[in-house]
Parts: sequence; C-alpha cells; structure tokens
Amino acid sequence: MATDLSNRPKLPAEIARRRTFAIISHPDAGKTTLTEKFLLYGGAIQMAGQVRAKGEARRTRSDFMQMEKDRGISVSASAMSFDFSGLRFNLVDTPGHSDFSEDTYRTLTAVDAAVMVIDGAKGVESQTQKLFEVCRLRDLPILTFCNKMDRESRDTFEIIDEIQEMLAIDVTPASWPIGVGSEFMGCYDLLNDRLELMDRADRNKVAESIKIKGLDDPKLAEHLPKHLLEKLLEEVEMARELLPELVPQSVLEGHMTPIWFGSAINSFGVQELMNGIGQYGPEPQVQKAEPRNIAPEETKVSGFVFKVQANMDPKHRDRVAFVRMASGHFKRGMKLTHVRSKKPMAITNPVLFLASDRELAEEAWAGDIIGIPNHGQLRIGDTLTEGELLRVTNIPSFAPELLQGVRAMDPMKSKHLEKALMQFAEEGAAKVFKPSIGSGFIVGVVGALQFEVLASRIELEYGLPVRFEGSQFKSARWVNGERQDVEKFVNLNKQHIAHDHDGDIVYLTRLQWDIDRVERDHKEIKLTATKEMMV
Repeated sequence: MATDLSNRPKLPAEIARRRTFAIISHPDAGKTTLTEKFLLYGGAIQMAGQVRAKGEARRTRSDFMQMEKDRGISVSASAMSFDFSGLRFNLVDTPGHSDFSEDTYRTLTAVDAAVMVIDGAKGVESQTQKLFEVCRLRDLPILTFCNKMDRESRDTFEIIDEIQEMLAIDVTPASWPIGVGSEFMGCYDLLNDRLELMDRADRNKVAESIKIKGLDDPKLAEHLPKHLLEKLLEEVEMARELLPELVPQSVLEGHMTPIWFGSAINSFGVQELMNGIGQYGPEPQVQKAEPRNIAPEETKVSGFVFKVQANMDPKHRDRVAFVRMASGHFKRGMKLTHVRSKKPMAITNPVLFLASDRELAEEAWAGDIIGIPNHGQLRIGDTLTEGELLRVTNIPSFAPELLQGVRAMDPMKSKHLEKALMQFAEEGAAKVFKPSIGSGFIVGVVGALQFEVLASRIELEYGLPVRFEGSQFKSARWVNGERQDVEKFVNLNKQHIAHDHDGDIVYLTRLQWDIDRVERDHKEIKLTATKEMMV
C-alpha cells in the first residue's frame, strides 16, 4: 500500500499532517491502555481511565458497548481523532479477541499503517500473527511497541529474533530497555541519543528525558546503577552490529518495523512511539478502486464505508457508518453520490469520534474518519463521491466458521427478530442466511463469543430475548457462475440453498464432502469463502 513517496505529488499541508493507523495485538497485550495514553498525550482526555479498575471507572474511552465494559475486552473497532505535535492522528482501536477478527480485517482496509503491540513476556502470540499476515497482504507499514517491560520480560534479543523469524520482517530497535521487571528503569532512545527514565510514582506523568552525547557520555553513570549501565552498553553495541539500521523507506514499504520498548500502564515509551508514528508513519495513501485508484490529493471528495455500528447511543436507535475519507476536502452539508444506488446524499450531520463521544464535523480531509448517521442506506463497502462512479475495492467478507439457528423466545416477535438480524448483518457483526426451505434464520459467525454478544445486544437494544441453537449446517459458501448455470444449480440443491442479507445466493454445507461434490459435479459453479463487500 505504501509505495515510493518520491514519485508522489506533494500533498496539501492539511492532508500531509494526517496519520491514520490501527492498533493490533493479542488480547491482554495492553492495547486498550496504550490507546488511553495516546488520547491523554493528544490532550483528548484529562486522565487515562483505568482499564483494570472496577465498575464505572472501568469504562475506558474506546470501549463503548455494554459487554465490553462488563468484560474489559474490546469487541468492536472504534475510531478516535486528536492532535499531537502538529499532526492529526486518526486512531482505530480494533478488537483484540480473535472471535471478532473480521471487524479487524475490514478496519485494516481503512488505515495507512498499523501499530503492533506485543507483551514483553509473551512475545508474538497467535492472534498477533494472524493480524500481521493481513497487514502483510496489504503491505501496511508496521511500527511495534513491546509493552509491559516493567514486569518480568524475555530477553530483548530473543523478542526481536522471534518477531523476525515468525513474521519474516526486519526489526530495528528505536529504543533499548534498561533492566526488566522490578529493575526496569527506562530506555535508551537510540534515534535521538536520549536517556528516558520511567516515573513509577505517577502513572499519568511523562517520563524524564535526559539529552546525552552518545553512550560514552559520563552523565549516564549519574543516572544508572553500574551493573545496568554495563549491560546497556554491551547490548547496544551488539544490537548495532547485529541488527539493521532504520531505513524509513523500508518501513513505508512494510519490509522493516522499528520497535519501541515501554510500559503503557506507567505512561512510559508512549510519547516516543507517537513521535515515531509522526516521523516514520505514512501520510494518507492511494486507495484501490474500480475503474481507477483514488489519490488523496485529488480535489474531488470521495470516501468509503468500512464499518457500520448500530445503537452507539442507546437513547437514539441510530446507525453510524464509519467513512474513511479517500480524497479531497469535505465540508458539512455537501451532497455526495451514493455510488451503489447512484442517488445523491446530503451529509448534514457528520461526526468526528472520540470513542463514545462525538462532535459535529464541520470539515474533514483525506485520511480522516468521520461518522455518517443514517437509517440503513449506507452499508459496508459503499463508496461516496462527488459524482464519479468509483468503487473502493478490497473490503472483505469472510465465510462464517460457526452456524446456529436463532429463535425469539416469544414466537409473536419473529418480525422484530428479522429486523434486528438484518441490522446486525448490515453492520457486519454476523452473517444472516435465510434458507430456501423452512422458516427461521441461520446466523454465521467467526467465533463462539459472537453468539453471546449478539444475544446480549438483541436483548439490550431490542428488548427481545433470543435462543441460539445447533444447526445441521457447518459452513457456508457464496455461489458464483453464469446466471443460467446458477439457476440450474439452485433448483438441484434447494435443501442447501440460502440467501444472505444482500440477497446473494449461498450454499450451506454439512460436510466437506458437500463442497467436494459440487467441485466434482458442477465445474461451471465456483464456491467462494470470501465475498468482496461492494456492489
């Protein structure tokens, strides 16, 4: 995605100062805490909400769904915009739980870079690896933050080696930790020759920064105990011999990741990471689209929907489409063409997000993420333009891995259930299939926890208790082919056929044998596990 910037025209100053990025990690690596500290340093909040605190204090700014507040995990991607050091940061916090990875995959289509958070004791975990692979497919630049260095952590070289081996990316240290666990004192900033010391007394206080003249500066001995200083000098010398130097262009191309070490809970290393995002993170990039790509410096406004969130405000049953601005300078009240329906839409109440808080967006530039409240007109994958029929591509929809039937506890409320399910399908929270034979719906998700979240949300948001129950079907595939071939196939396989919420034909399977049989007997039909979300 990030290419050689020397060939690109210079961006207007307002667009060039945008940094739009996602935070990815395994659950419990400290992503939500890091997000809090970003907002704190960006002046967006006065004091970081304690992620580990109980009750109301646990309500962190980026987790707004009731279940997220109760469980202390992020299950829904949310967007936040704030200023830092003359730059505009658009941060998208993604679900850490693997059961919600599809939301994360789609979010990664709307950002220009990713910050990968890893736990110093655990290194690269399974979910981190999966999300990294998605970043790799899109050539997203990645900056790494190794968190929790104030707890017992693995050897620094071991952490770096593991990232290089497991993720096949060059790693270059931007800072180097001094001590670990109870002995962790701070870091040596390799990029700016500074000694950064952690303040353990006040978690919201910015650490002390001491400018020095390289590692042979006698000032170091005034601040560090002898054994830690000796270890630091030895390790940094080895690191400079063994590890590659930071090459900004390699970072932009996604071949190299700089790594910062710190402790988000103690506000340590966060500012250095933010400065790194500003210095080494990409400006808004070209978006892939049909019939042509969209460049951010184009004067005509365009944007695309990568997420729909229903009922963000429980007092108003609303739907907000999260729109990544791809080009131009948007102003509130503009009329944009909704490309799928080819109809104009007046955007009168666009919002900027600070997690669950919103403010009216008077303007937005390429790179920004705005919310457009609507009543269901906007779906994931929709493109908005100033008239040209462009469609942003590469927004994926994945075949669900778990299927269950769903019933309203009150049989008289089946129409209400249908409305709720369709809303969640359009939001991308689940796949909803209507079988050709029989009544009811089959709901498909990527992970089991999603059924729990759906049941909870349907009851909370619609006052409708539901029961999920086992289904004879185990997976779903979209059916593709020439129209007459598809019609013939559907007539021969009615007991397996369903339609998704867009009306597209889906083949429901009980066993792998069902898929093998179609591939053997119906070579004119193609079954796919992904569907690009665009019309």
